[in-house]
Amino acid sequence: MAAAQKIVICGSGFLGSYVAKELIKSRVAQESRRVVLTSRNTQKLDKLVQRLQPSGGPTPLSSAQVDIQNTSQLGQVFKDASLVVSLVGILRGSKADFENLQWHGARNVAVAAQEAGAKLVHISAIGADPDSPLDYPRTKGLGERDILKAHPSATIIRPSLVFGPGDEFFARFAKMSQIMPFLPVFGLGGTRFQPVYAADVARIIEAIAGGDENLLNEVRGKVIEAGGPDVFTYKELMNIVLKYSNRWRPILPLPYTVGQVQGAIMEKLPPTIFSITRDQVSQLKSDNIETEDPKYLSLGDLLNKYGGGPPKSVHDILPTYIPAEKNLINIF
Repeated sequence: MAAAQKIVICGSGFLGSYVAKELIKSRVAQESRRVVLTSRNTQKLDKLVQRLQPSGGPTPLSSAQVDIQNTSQLGQVFKDASLVVSLVGILRGSKADFENLQWHGARNVAVAAQEAGAKLVHISAIGADPDSPLDYPRTKGLGERDILKAHPSATIIRPSLVFGPGDEFFARFAKMSQIMPFLPVFGLGGTRFQPVYAADVARIIEAIAGGDENLLNEVRGKVIEAGGPDVFTYKELMNIVLKYSNRWRPILPLPYTVGQVQGAIMEKLPPTIFSITRDQVSQLKSDNIETEDPKYLSLGDLLNKYGGGPPKSVHDILPTYIPAEKNLINIF
């Protein structure tokens, strides 16, 4: 009997849970795959594995505590893996945090995957730019650059705003609309986003794991821009939150300078639903949508060809979890 396919997921956060669930969704996958979820946070990791583990059948999920800055740990976990999915990333932290995780850590994962002979899918972000003055897009861009140097056949996926039950965007603003008399937008709220359903990102990773040679040839060494079927302005997204929350609130434009002041204060405090950083405010000045650059692949095109159909719209998914109170994050 052939050995089960081994897939390692580096990162056990929101998107990682969707990827793991997709990879073991069918009984056939459960019997033919071994999926290893890794993280430094063992308590969080164990809870996630317990929640996702199918009952009454094979146990395809396991966990391993791994520090992506420890190359020997990576080598041990990646041994015999056919695919590594790297979800290395943070939303807030110091300059050193961003560089250690999104740049050097991502490179470590790529080096270890290459040495193990495993395919690599790395999750980056639309707007990644090694020359950006902002830490998040800069280190995402530097990570991409070094990943492709270390693992030239890697596939990089750049999502726009990722949504789905458990997300920290729509659920966050739905909660804010419960307790605030208005919803804020910085600038005039005209920045454009192309929200992508987390399960659709997971679907293309599942297709890559499936080994279709045509797909593998198409994505080898390439960047996939991952947006959903619709483009919305920031203000339109706030209106969508209110629509599916069944409540009305005015949407108040605030100057970017107000956001910078808020960010300077909130950066020093524990995270709450009001938290924002100065870099995040600055990022809101740039659109977050797929480009028309022919060197990049489109998630929608790939899903239509290899993933079973087009990506889902916000309007398809949001009503299933907003305003479900159990999915809204706590204020503190």
